[in-house]
Amino acid sequence: MMSTKRLLPVILSLLLISASCGSDNGDTDAANAFDGVTINVGSKNFTEQYVLSEILIQALVARGAEVTDSTDTGDTPTTRAALLGGDIDTYWEYNSTGWVEHLGNGDPDPDGEKLTDDVAEADRTQNQIEWIGRSTFNDTYGFVVSPDIADDTLATRYTVDAFDLEAMAEYLDDNDNTVVCVEPEFPGRADGLVLFEQDTGYTIPTERIRVFDDAADVYGAVADGDCDFGEVFTTDGRIDELDLTTVVDPGVFYVYNVSLNLPTSLYEQAPDAFDDLVDDILRPLSQSRITELNRRVAAGEPLSEVAQDYLQTFEINP
Repeated sequence: MMSTKRLLPVILSLLLISASCGSDNGDTDAANAFDGVTINVGSKNFTEQYVLSEILIQALVARGAEVTDSTDTGDTPTTRAALLGGDIDTYWEYNSTGWVEHLGNGDPDPDGEKLTDDVAEADRTQNQIEWIGRSTFNDTYGFVVSPDIADDTLATRYTVDAFDLEAMAEYLDDNDNTVVCVEPEFPGRADGLVLFEQDTGYTIPTERIRVFDDAADVYGAVADGDCDFGEVFTTDGRIDELDLTTVVDPGVFYVYNVSLNLPTSLYEQAPDAFDDLVDDILRPLSQSRITELNRRVAAGEPLSEVAQDYLQTFEINP
């Protein structure tokens, strides 16, 4: 179960919101939408997942669910296995990850809406897993460059002659002392490094790839010049926080819209409530807004407060 320490900001938030809501029957119904539902919330191990999961936990508690916090479950395979094995009941997952990594398919549809429909139908049929909602934001893979290389190449995200993946490959080929830093999943995923190498025709030598156990450490290492290039998630707030320059992607990496995953058996306990909750959470989450939430957490603001601010700003809790 959630600890007293984690519950405190949630309870305070609920008291404030309840005081402002009065006794409207619609609010009362929403507040009781998940009465009798117990749910164990997991997450993958990076900032955006923590943000989304904290928002979800607070919103579920506000609507009457009995919640266990099992966030920071692990990497993608570990978290998916936890869902399939019943160790967690739900977590946020990305459509291309589901299509390629979990279902073992080839290139996903570039249309995010159709892709989510496709993966939802397949996962429901094969594994009795539901995909609820779809974000408009796209947290895809990308690369950033060190400040020195950005200056040397005049790389900038704002110019026509922006530094793109082809230019990155050429730079790596011409400078054999450069290092590319990545997190553990990226080199081995079918939707990861291989897409860069296939598109550019350049294979990065293994000895020039440095793997960080924690993806968060890549950003600072690039900013400090310890890495020449770094793999990043494009909605990560550290890109702006550290004023990093992104490598322009012409569409090589797949689309990654997020949905809530949960077993069909759990979804059927309260389908309307799950649909409404996820829609309320995801509808206001534009690309810039999720990036800002991620940035605030990366900058040291308490996760619970960032989530609470979001819920209150958009009146998501009843």
